[in-house]
Amino acid sequence: MEPGRDRYGRLPYRSLIAWPERLKREEPLLRRVLEGGPSRRVLDLGSGTGEHARFLAALGFEATGVDASPAQVAAARAADPEGRYLQGSLTDLAELVEPGFGGALCVGNTLPHLAEEADLRCCFEGLASRLSPGGIFLLQLLNYDRILDRGERTFPVMVRPGEDGAETVFLRLMTPHADGRVTFTPATLRWCPGAEPPLELVSAEEVQLRGWRRADIERLLAAAGFEVRETLGTMTGEPWSPTSPDLVVVARRS
Repeated sequence: MEPGRDRYGRLPYRSLIAWPERLKREEPLLRRVLEGGPSRRVLDLGSGTGEHARFLAALGFEATGVDASPAQVAAARAADPEGRYLQGSLTDLAELVEPGFGGALCVGNTLPHLAEEADLRCCFEGLASRLSPGGIFLLQLLNYDRILDRGERTFPVMVRPGEDGAETVFLRLMTPHADGRVTFTPATLRWCPGAEPPLELVSAEEVQLRGWRRADIERLLAAAGFEVRETLGTMTGEPWSPTSPDLVVVARRS
């Protein structure tokens, strides 16, 4: 993140995701994977506004959230004053958190924000140093093998209830590049049929991401001392294929 620039401070991610439904879908995999770790202390990397961390705490885990966005961390702390949320880059895990965690998760397309291989390597190495031997790592990101190979440009439009009778439209555009980078343009709009104008732009940002392919992720995990145990295509456990929605990897610290 650029110094002094919080690109996600104005994007209302918390209100644009149907969290109860999402967490219910993901619960079986989260339980199965993280309960296989050597302790119930877990790191939530890219924790955002803290929904996964709070959910894990309700399941009996001791969760620590880490996120680079000051605004997202502030929102997590406001919603969960008793929780533990740290603000900082995922490349600085060795300095941000103490060792001895039994597991970690990184979901929601967080890893593509580490656009350089050196940064992703640093993240994985730092995480390995914070996990106990046998510690579990569950990561999920979009399936960039599919996105890059097909040249996909957009995600499905999301429409959520807004204020004053209006609805909020969340639009996510992508421009894939030949070197594997992706220009990501998330935007929120206010939609009020019958008003003039009926559709207004509320906020828009442009973020440079890296479309990490499965082979890249598995290679860098192995170099950092992880053994890949499973590769799935969704957070509900379907097998991975080149056309899967997601890339979900379960790895164990060797």
